[in-house]
Amino acid sequence: MGTSSSPKDSSILSSPLSSPNVGALLKIKIISWSQETGFPVTIRVRIADRTFNLHKHPLFSKSGYFRRQLNESNEVELPGNFPGGPETFEMMALFIYGSSTLVDPFNVAALRCAAEFLEMTEEYSSANLCERFDIYLNQVVLQSWDDTLIVLQKCQMLLPLAEELLIVSRCIESLAFMACMEILDPESRRDHPVVTLEALASQPWNNETVKEILNQDLWIKDLIALPFPFFKRIISSLRRQGMKEKYISPIILFYANKWVLSRKTHQYWQNARKGGEDHNNDAENGDDNDTNEKVSKILQGILDLLPMGEKASKVIPVGFYFSLLSRSLQLGLRSESREKLQDQIASLLYLARVEDFLHPDSSNDSITSCIELSIMKSIFSKYVSFSMELTHTPSPRNYIIAELWDVYLTKIATDPQWSSKKFLELIETVPLSSRQTHDHLYRALNTFLMAHPDMSQEEKGLVCKYLNCQKLSQEVCIEAVQNELMPLRLIVQALFVQQLNTQQAFKECSDSFRYAHCGEYSGSLSSTIYPNSKSQNLVESPYMEGSEGCSKPLSLLKDSANHELSRKEYESTSFRIQSLEEELMSLKKTLQLQHISKQTETISKKVEPVSPNLKSMRPYGLEGRTPSKKRNTIGQVTSCIGSVNFSSQRRYATRLLKVFRRITLFGRGKPRKKQGGNGLRPKILNF
Repeated sequence: MGTSSSPKDSSILSSPLSSPNVGALLKIKIISWSQETGFPVTIRVRIADRTFNLHKHPLFSKSGYFRRQLNESNEVELPGNFPGGPETFEMMALFIYGSSTLVDPFNVAALRCAAEFLEMTEEYSSANLCERFDIYLNQVVLQSWDDTLIVLQKCQMLLPLAEELLIVSRCIESLAFMACMEILDPESRRDHPVVTLEALASQPWNNETVKEILNQDLWIKDLIALPFPFFKRIISSLRRQGMKEKYISPIILFYANKWVLSRKTHQYWQNARKGGEDHNNDAENGDDNDTNEKVSKILQGILDLLPMGEKASKVIPVGFYFSLLSRSLQLGLRSESREKLQDQIASLLYLARVEDFLHPDSSNDSITSCIELSIMKSIFSKYVSFSMELTHTPSPRNYIIAELWDVYLTKIATDPQWSSKKFLELIETVPLSSRQTHDHLYRALNTFLMAHPDMSQEEKGLVCKYLNCQKLSQEVCIEAVQNELMPLRLIVQALFVQQLNTQQAFKECSDSFRYAHCGEYSGSLSSTIYPNSKSQNLVESPYMEGSEGCSKPLSLLKDSANHELSRKEYESTSFRIQSLEEELMSLKKTLQLQHISKQTETISKKVEPVSPNLKSMRPYGLEGRTPSKKRNTIGQVTSCIGSVNFSSQRRYATRLLKVFRRITLFGRGKPRKKQGGNGLRPKILNF
């Protein structure tokens, strides 16, 4: 009779449906057979730590394996890799004795593999076990999603025999087919729309958000629970059967999110490997390496499954690629795989968000040498080189890339270890022609200067040389004028840009008044004075509402408000201008004392009269400047917008003071109406 020395459970047959009395039923069958036939038990079968005493005839008549073995001896020892172990053989023995033991999805794969091992085919007996189990698989298991998943999971411990018997292939093809039918089912889709990644396109990649989306379709949760070799084959089968990429890509992303990006899964693997036992440090390090190697293999496989190039832009958020890239750095993924990820990110970089970028670890002592910054610079360089090959003209995508890079620079410019040269190299990563606005570049430079409070004026001028005040918004330009960290050259540039903006505001306000006074209007503005104005009569004026000539213009209040706002913003810089004037006065006195012995002429305290023609040619309030008759022997005269060298030019300081006085007077004065001509023209007051 069958005896068991160690009731060792097998997960292959662990089923809520299987009978717990298999051993008892086998004993009853053996006794009944002895009583009916009168033959004693003569065969002893050993497998692992269990021994079964059986009759020769049932085994000899139905199994080719036992027919060969029993010709030599009455004792047979099954190998340790017998499918399913002792528990499966116990159930096979019941079938051999004619019992119809319950077969279910939890044990059918092991039973089919065991029947194949024992060669229980039609060659030895009709309606033998191999055929019976195949019929159950095809007609019962493969018609049900849940049963097919169970069998496929059980096949993990039955390889390679389960693969040779095509059990795995049949399950994979069946799951792929049913998944396609799930997508195409109109009734199911009416209540539960197909999961796509559109909800993640406008926000940073977040594991919790992914889990919420995943809960909408349980069949996807079933697929991502499979081991990666099976999952990879299911994805290939889905594509082969015609499922659209927009439905396949989310499945791949959810799988990567669970097995690669999730910290909980990483911790689960570590705990499972430790098995609850105490480990020393070396063992723990070995477990970490094994876990990282396992995750690295999955990550490498995920990269092979993901669509690449522009076709991925509509189905996969670029933030997901950044998450994979960040994880690859932690796992030590091989360089060629990281390069593949970087190339893919570069092709979709215009769709990215700054929150998705690789940011330096806070634990790093220096940002300048961190690998995250190096990789981000490499990605942007790849995009620039790629986009420049396609077109040499700026495009909206290039504007987005430049803005993203400048915002990123703002976040990393806080490190005081940055040198001016290295920071300039980072700025030059994206061409200046791709920057439609310099607002974010100003923020980055301001952050850099705040981290370097002891930087000299010359160094400040060098690091800010790419900042163009004409590309600053009104608000940022005003901030730049009042920012004491900025170099003086930049402040002067910002002042002149502010003056231009104020002049434009006055001009627009004057145009509004001209259209408002319909009785006084009878001509067109001079194109030399107002190049952007169009000749039109009063009824055609866009500032008028209705057809009545003297009705109040719609834009008059708006233009007046803009004019008043511009004046207030301009006057807000007065205090900063006065401070600069005092500094330059002090500098002038110092220069006079140092070079009194070499001074050959006195500085005129009165402004020389200037002819109206010459005055009209002097831009932006420089009417008081006179041509220089002699260069200073120490330095060279430079323009007020150029670089200012305080140690080289005494006379330049005097002239710059005159400019500031003119600008201040301009900000405080009011426009006068000039009679005659074809219209009104604002004029800077001179005192």
